[in-house]
Amino acid sequence: MPRLLYTVLFYCLTPLILLKLWRRGSKAPLYRERWAERFGFSRPSARLQQQLQSGQRPVWFHAVSFGETVAIAPLIQRILDEQPDQPVVITSMTPTGSSRVQQLFGDRVEHCYCPYDMPDALARFHKRYKPRSCVIVETELWPNLIHSCAVRNVPVLVANARLSERSARGYGRFGWLVKPMLQQISQIAVQNREDGQRFIDLGFNPQALQVTGSIKFDIAAPQGNEEEIQALRSAWGSERRVFIAASTHDNEEQQIIEVYRNLQSRYQDLLLILVPRHPERFSEIYDLSVRVGLKTCRRSLGQLPAEDCSVYLGDTMGEMMLLYGAADIAFVGGSLIERGGHNPMEPAVLSKPVVVGPYVHNFKQVVAELEQRLALRVVADAEELQSCVADLLEHPDQAAAMGVRGERCVAENRGALEQLLQLINKL
Repeated sequence: MPRLLYTVLFYCLTPLILLKLWRRGSKAPLYRERWAERFGFSRPSARLQQQLQSGQRPVWFHAVSFGETVAIAPLIQRILDEQPDQPVVITSMTPTGSSRVQQLFGDRVEHCYCPYDMPDALARFHKRYKPRSCVIVETELWPNLIHSCAVRNVPVLVANARLSERSARGYGRFGWLVKPMLQQISQIAVQNREDGQRFIDLGFNPQALQVTGSIKFDIAAPQGNEEEIQALRSAWGSERRVFIAASTHDNEEQQIIEVYRNLQSRYQDLLLILVPRHPERFSEIYDLSVRVGLKTCRRSLGQLPAEDCSVYLGDTMGEMMLLYGAADIAFVGGSLIERGGHNPMEPAVLSKPVVVGPYVHNFKQVVAELEQRLALRVVADAEELQSCVADLLEHPDQAAAMGVRGERCVAENRGALEQLLQLINKL
């Protein structure tokens, strides 16, 4: 009965969901495409259909957006390398996630948008793709999706799971719906014991819980982009100091630009690399930067930041690590506002000193580990961010030491990926 009430409500809200999707499409047109897939009307490729006919059923990975796709990519790559005959289906909910899947894997995997949490849409998906197991990345939990797997004997693993106190309280308000859902999940691999206990408190079976740590520690520095990094450094002056603010959100860029302008009065050669989180905001942030009088170059136009360029807008996809590599100090966004932060391991693995704001509950354990190792600094607000960056600019030796400690911390915490691979093989 609880799930039935939820389902009726979901169907009633579907017109509003589609309206929101259409409105998002005004800035990101890809949101207005491929709607049929969101209702389970996707069609497998000829290759997968042939594999299904021969009895080969795919492993289904659901990675809701860009960040989850990047996080799970090394694990999927291991499966493709070690089990080349094993079909893999990846679903996502956003165009950026979809684009990243295509960039990383091409036609080596099947990709489509995940159906909305409706029984009929999910039934069509199962009929077409016949997954043998489902791996949900982090905590994208939907009652009908999990139920659709349970009634078809498709085991569900929640990988790299996290559950903040705030999210747990939110789930707790709907315990009548959440507890039955959790009891249909085969296994949850959590990032830490605290998150695991929250799942147990909500009704999950403690015997099916495993603490694996975060697969985001299994990140590796990309190889082969040294020449491109050097080309960027040469374009703006190899001695010039560079501050990157990446994965930023609305109301963060304004604060960061003001911080940069204050710093620029003291460090006239300082360059800001600004990388908004969402592509639909690239032009908006370019206009903002120009409007306040800063010479701004756009990477998407192939512009290299000459010495008179103040802001280099990273308005491309899939180049975050390259831009981190070309910087001296890294601020990771989504943390000056209440978004929960983004992955600080990306700059840390590149030996960059990392700074974040106070709102980091999405990466609480990771931030605490890096902070304890003196590889990361947490600032309370934009004013403190300015002081912190100035201090790192004044003491480059201390900044470099922070970077070394961060890279070492990431290396010493690797291992979750191997444990997850074993769990998937058991499924």
